[in-house]
Amino acid sequence: MLKKVYGSAVFGVEATTITVEVNVDGGIGYHLVGLPDNAIKESNYRIAAALQNNGYKIPGKKITINMAPADLRKEGSAYDLTLAVGILAASKQIQADNLGDFLIMGELSLDGSLQPIKGALPIAIKAREEGFKGFILPSQNAKEAAIVNDLKVYGIDNIKQVIDYFDKDDEIEQTIINTREEFYKNLDYPDFDFADVKGQESIYLNC
Repeated sequence: MLKKVYGSAVFGVEATTITVEVNVDGGIGYHLVGLPDNAIKESNYRIAAALQNNGYKIPGKKITINMAPADLRKEGSAYDLTLAVGILAASKQIQADNLGDFLIMGELSLDGSLQPIKGALPIAIKAREEGFKGFILPSQNAKEAAIVNDLKVYGIDNIKQVIDYFDKDDEIEQTIINTREEFYKNLDYPDFDFADVKGQESIYLNC
């Protein structure tokens, strides 16, 4: 069965949507193509452990994964969650009829918890431009992505939340940010102040 999941690649301040095509068929093997780097190639070990520790598994079948566009270099571990959800959906372990409405990113730990990713803001901007309804990502990055209007942002802590969202219709709390309130809060109570900078004092001598 073929399923498509969507992630994103960041180059500088620009993001490009990546279509992850996962096909599960008869046979045995795991083939990952589309110019993935070593961190992505190693993802099957993280995914296998994360799924097993949450009651699921990588099926013992032939799995072919294509990351399109195939001529664009893909880097980093932020595709772990994208690939894992695609494998679960393609192997019919979960129902995910509305998978195409979301952009999904996140690095998996072996217990299924999520580690933060880089470039959440440009990814969110691109997701809105391309008409995605929502962006699912680690909770540590949710506020950054939620700055973008007209895009539903869901911060998660564990892959099980995503599985239950698609398979059991369990709700994930949407992250909503009042940008004006955040702006004035940081303006009135900045983390850093030039008044705290200590440097060499000038000494003037009367000659």
